[in-house]
Amino acid sequence: MSEASASRLPIHSSPINVTFLGTASAMPSSTRNHSALAVRLGSDVWLFDCGEATQHQVQKSNVKMGKIEKVFITHTHGDHIFGLIPLLAGCLNGAGGTADGIEDPRKEVNVNDPPFEIYGPLGTRAYVRSALTYTHTMLSRPYVVHELRFPSDPQNGDHTNLWRLRSESPTGRNIPQVDGVWSDVYKDNILSVSAAPIYHSVPCIGYTITESVVPGKIDPKKYIPDIKRTNTPMNVMRLLQAGESVRLSDGTVLQGPKPRNGRKIVILGDTYDPSPMIPIAQDADLLIHEATNAHLPGIVPNTRDDDTFESIQRTAMERGHSTPQMAGAFAKRIGAASLILNHFSARYPGNDNVDPEAKIIMDAIGNLAAIEYGKPVACARDLMSIDIGFRAIE
Repeated sequence: MSEASASRLPIHSSPINVTFLGTASAMPSSTRNHSALAVRLGSDVWLFDCGEATQHQVQKSNVKMGKIEKVFITHTHGDHIFGLIPLLAGCLNGAGGTADGIEDPRKEVNVNDPPFEIYGPLGTRAYVRSALTYTHTMLSRPYVVHELRFPSDPQNGDHTNLWRLRSESPTGRNIPQVDGVWSDVYKDNILSVSAAPIYHSVPCIGYTITESVVPGKIDPKKYIPDIKRTNTPMNVMRLLQAGESVRLSDGTVLQGPKPRNGRKIVILGDTYDPSPMIPIAQDADLLIHEATNAHLPGIVPNTRDDDTFESIQRTAMERGHSTPQMAGAFAKRIGAASLILNHFSARYPGNDNVDPEAKIIMDAIGNLAAIEYGKPVACARDLMSIDIGFRAIE
């Protein structure tokens, strides 16, 4: 459990919001930025990946920079991490210091204050420390890096000979994998984050955010007549809302609704096989899965005549990536309630909300996934924002 864990106000009365800040793979395009997405959880925002220019994308979105408190990195390829240092400086009032003889309060950071948290694989801590060191960037608040160590990784140490910076909290953990997963790398009274390895061309991680059990949905009309008839104080509704039973003065017993499972979001990094995620991804309310390449003859210009579905999938997997069909099959396998595709090649446009030709292409990509999934599938575009509520009670 994170040492920064704290009591959090319940968030079940509001949607969980996901905003896609960047949806490109490898190279950005005029319509897609490098990988990053923001999850708004009550008053807090967590980022997943932080590609180049993420800070600019935040400023264009409805995400508030000052609300960002954690960043989770899936892997250390540049298109997923090159924006981390600028974002860190933006969130923690970073700058290059002052001239000789001028005092700078950032030299006296209190590392006992709650830190800005970063999670990622081996090398994340070294990358952050190196970049801050050699750009002479000082921060006014502390940060901490927790690394999720694979079994083949060194289990101790920082993986760098550089000294820890004044702003770096000494509480950074090296979290070992247990039974194939990293359980509860962060956990408070409302939310938890677990992770598992996913197969890519480099060590890569998928994350699951899980909300704790929430009160059942109460129908006051079922209870108020009996409460009024027995002159029982209306504040018993609080007990019923919590799922408890209440015995009235005439012996009638009212039973509150059963608690509901909280929401679950599964966010994958780049992968050609995310099957190690299955134990922590089952019954997700939302799966966000990459779909870098697709076979769309007659729809995407310059499709080669000798391309086939099999050849496109083979090439994608050789480079550590997935096709829409692979994403749809995995969503079906874990019983996900909804699927959004992400991380698209630069040849697939991200302006399908305004360009009819782009819409034809992205709808075709979504349909390829839907054939395997059995439900409609959305394709993410930059700055697209969605709310995640609770599943309908069956």
